[in-house]
Amino acid sequence: MINKDNFANNSKYLCSNNDYENSSIVIIGAPMDYTVSFKPGTRFGPQAIRAASLSLEAYSVYMNRNLLDKKYCDLGDLTLPFGNVEKSLKIIGDAAKEIIQDDKKPLFLGGEHLISAPIIKEVNNKYGEELVVLHFDAHTDLRTKYFDEENSHATVIRKAAKFLNNKNIYHFGIRSGIKEEYEFAWKNTNMFLFEVIEPIKMVLNDIKNKPIYITFDIDVLDPAYAPGTGTPEPGGITSKEALEAIHILKDMNVVGMDLVEVSPDYDHSGITSILAAKLIREAILSFL
Repeated sequence: MINKDNFANNSKYLCSNNDYENSSIVIIGAPMDYTVSFKPGTRFGPQAIRAASLSLEAYSVYMNRNLLDKKYCDLGDLTLPFGNVEKSLKIIGDAAKEIIQDDKKPLFLGGEHLISAPIIKEVNNKYGEELVVLHFDAHTDLRTKYFDEENSHATVIRKAAKFLNNKNIYHFGIRSGIKEEYEFAWKNTNMFLFEVIEPIKMVLNDIKNKPIYITFDIDVLDPAYAPGTGTPEPGGITSKEALEAIHILKDMNVVGMDLVEVSPDYDHSGITSILAAKLIREAILSFL
């Protein structure tokens, strides 16, 4: 059973409850941004997403489904030792492990993208070779090191590739990275540049009977739609395309998800936080 003392008493996501035992989905904030390479501030992302969610309706006209019909709790943000990367990653991984062992689906709010590594590892420990990882991002995140550090938001997928079946890693919307990262992806994984919708449709039949984990970096969107992020990259998808990507995966066997890199200090109009909150709503109603 998860230890609720490890969490701060923060605000909650729209319509979430406090009933961990009877919830099938568990929302957790991971307010970590120690290894970001440009603009910091994603530690404030989870709370901004929750606050923005309160402006949404519980009902989704896209799905004709209602959050009030779902059982999910929001435990708040993990209490992390500021600046201690290794210990923070362990705390995040331990929380993910407990949720998974309790047969619930983890839904993590970041925070920087490095938080995904220990979560994916714990999901992989349960599902093994069959696990599919769908990686939505502007960046490849396949570096072995960044500024001579193995623990970086620029290395997260490469770290995951050490224990995943690499042929089950799918990248969507990628448009930034060094040549070596692309060469690794083209040899070992499934890399789709620039686009999201058509590539997902192409691989749907290949992944439909497998357990799926989704890691969604908000910078896969063009900065015109999601300026509130630390490493904005022009040339991304629209908010409509992001929502459509979620809806295409309707009723797939998604066993967990994270949404990362929302940095509200650069989101002066709040459009990134509200977009992230809406993507979470649609994810809960589509496949979680």
